[in-house]
Amino acid sequence: MKRFFSVFLSTILSTLVLTTLAHAATQINGAGATFPFPLYSKWFDEYRKVKPEVMVNYNSIGSGGGIKALLESTVDFGASDAPMTAEEMGKATSPVIHVPTVIGAVVMTYNLPTVTKILRFSGDVIADIYLGKITKWNDPRLVALNKDAGLPNLDILAAYRSDGSGTTAIFTDYLAKVSPDWKSQVGAGKSVSWPTGLAGKGNEGVSGLVKQTPGAIGYVELIFASSNKLPVGEVKNKAGEFVTPSTKSVTAAAAAALKNMPEDFRVSITDAAGKGVYPLASFTYILVSTKMGKERGQHVVDLVNWVLSPQAQKMAEPLHYSSLPKSLVDKVKNRVKMVHLE
Repeated sequence: MKRFFSVFLSTILSTLVLTTLAHAATQINGAGATFPFPLYSKWFDEYRKVKPEVMVNYNSIGSGGGIKALLESTVDFGASDAPMTAEEMGKATSPVIHVPTVIGAVVMTYNLPTVTKILRFSGDVIADIYLGKITKWNDPRLVALNKDAGLPNLDILAAYRSDGSGTTAIFTDYLAKVSPDWKSQVGAGKSVSWPTGLAGKGNEGVSGLVKQTPGAIGYVELIFASSNKLPVGEVKNKAGEFVTPSTKSVTAAAAAALKNMPEDFRVSITDAAGKGVYPLASFTYILVSTKMGKERGQHVVDLVNWVLSPQAQKMAEPLHYSSLPKSLVDKVKNRVKMVHLE
């Protein structure tokens, strides 16, 4: 009986301590990209174990929404897969630092129940699907890339993002590089006027559309295709290879950029040169104002530095992201020192 009351009292005290910490915790608010959301969810849960006094609330609303929220000062940090434009940077009340967190892949996923072979895509074919020029899965150009796949006589539904999206920015940046027609007719950006297809909100919405619609094709971050058990296609790179998206092929895409990395880290690594390079790769960023209040600002700086730590970076690969090279991490940490706490 004495042991029972001892255990009971210990449990009550532990609960009271945890409850007190929960009520006392400072909440840091972030919003933006859906591309890294699975990893950010993992990170921010783990960070609570490192710093119980800080709770990070992240709203996965798309890169465009994250940038807007940061500019309107409704969040402590934003998140985007696409670097802010010069126009967006000009609207900020103080300079914004781009903090690369990991490298990820945008993948072509599709729903063809009768096809068991992994499909191959080239940039010009992807562009023409989304331009509405290729409308059937057994189109001769698709068949030429996938001769033994048994492509069906089925209409193609091109799924795209309805929200302002860094994933869209990566996808359209790539298409504008490989297709003159896409560049002239649609262009690149977080939001574009889509010539054809059906919209879904977030990576979740696009992968959901593909999963429930036979004949659909969509572009999503790799883990969203994986978690929905959807196939992922190989994409032809600048060297003429059909490459499977993986942490290795995404890291290869970033290698060339590291040699000429701009000081502010705002760089595109789509359609990068080199063997083994996956052409639809990108850094994803946390966006931080250089002027913040002392207490909350210190929490944001501490969080960012933890995200760049080996402890956090090793969590990337199991979720299909590539960690940052140490040489880049050191440069980013120096950049974070520009944050001024008032």
